[in-house]
Amino acid sequence: MGNSKNIVQGDNYRFTLITNKLIRLEYSENGKFEDSPTQVVMNRDLGEVDYKVVDKDGVLEIITDYFHLYYKNGAFSSSNLFIDVKYNFSLYHNRWYYGTVPETLKGTTRTLDRSNGTVKLEEGIISKNGYAILDDSKSFLLDENGDPKPREIQEIDLYYFAYGRNYLEALQDYFRLTGNVPLLPRYALGNWWSRYWKYNEKEYLDLMKRFREEEVPLSVSVIDMDWHITDVPERFGSGWTGYTWNKELFPDPKRFLAKLHEQGLKVTLNVHPADGIRAFEEQYPVVAEKLGLNKELEEPAKFNLADPAFRKVYFEDVHHPLEEEGVDFWWIDWQQGTESGEKGLDPLWLLNHYHYQDVQRKGKNDIILSRYAGPGSHRYPIGFSGDTVISWDSLDFQPYFTATAAN
Repeated sequence: MGNSKNIVQGDNYRFTLITNKLIRLEYSENGKFEDSPTQVVMNRDLGEVDYKVVDKDGVLEIITDYFHLYYKNGAFSSSNLFIDVKYNFSLYHNRWYYGTVPETLKGTTRTLDRSNGTVKLEEGIISKNGYAILDDSKSFLLDENGDPKPREIQEIDLYYFAYGRNYLEALQDYFRLTGNVPLLPRYALGNWWSRYWKYNEKEYLDLMKRFREEEVPLSVSVIDMDWHITDVPERFGSGWTGYTWNKELFPDPKRFLAKLHEQGLKVTLNVHPADGIRAFEEQYPVVAEKLGLNKELEEPAKFNLADPAFRKVYFEDVHHPLEEEGVDFWWIDWQQGTESGEKGLDPLWLLNHYHYQDVQRKGKNDIILSRYAGPGSHRYPIGFSGDTVISWDSLDFQPYFTATAAN
């Protein structure tokens, strides 16, 4: 929970000052409030805050050097909760009314798949008018093991940022609130080679040789989905999900990966996990045994990272053996839709959360490549934008898109 000295609370409301520019706003019909960390927020105690409280004629006021909050008792609404920010950036826009969405310098979006130019971006936490809102009302909680669990307390749970145009300070406190961005390994800052193409071992190694001859430095080798079997029997459905090397293209995977490592390259493989582990996979017998699946009926191990049993075999019996062969990290492609088996829990967030937890077991600052799964995602992957239409309009938009993601 927040620092107890920074809390102003009534029967159904609770205001927690995080800093003199950041305040948490909660309203609960049953008067119960949530203190656990969430998918977004990790730490609400950033130290004691200097503030004043005025409670007069039924109006509660909370005042710091940077904002002035007004609240009349009752369910939050635009008529009983508003905040003035103490900056002279606008003649008309220094007041936020509950329920309105402040205009910000934008943030990012889940994916640019199939986009052709500009797409709508989510709001960020910095703005020209000096204030912004982060809504954490619907995120899941994290238990002591870091596993998500539903909120038992249904409440309004917002964070009001009043950082003016001190954007760096806003981002620094956002990270103190929500968790730090991991330090990237040096290789991640170099050139990555990625092409959706059905290479074989010789073609790929010849290409890497050509890059060296042309003095084009590379640090990461990205092998797209054709590393695994994609032409699967029709009864299994799509071949997008796969974990079994295509031996026609890569007859000796360990040899291939070792040759890439000899050239100083880190290797990532593309995975589309949505279809789980099916009976044609090399890993299926051990997975089926551990999950009690009917092998005669070719019962698949359905993808469900919310299930601890599936999660255990998914990492230990499918991904870890491939890593032992030489895979350095994973490119988690495709978004698995929006349903996880747990209402409101984003399967993309689950993938990022558990994959990043898993790679940290090595004790190194390892990475994953994946799409954005909402606020808090900065703790996990290097962001993969998705597959845009190849056009000048797409290229024109993407530098702006990359820059605003940092907001």
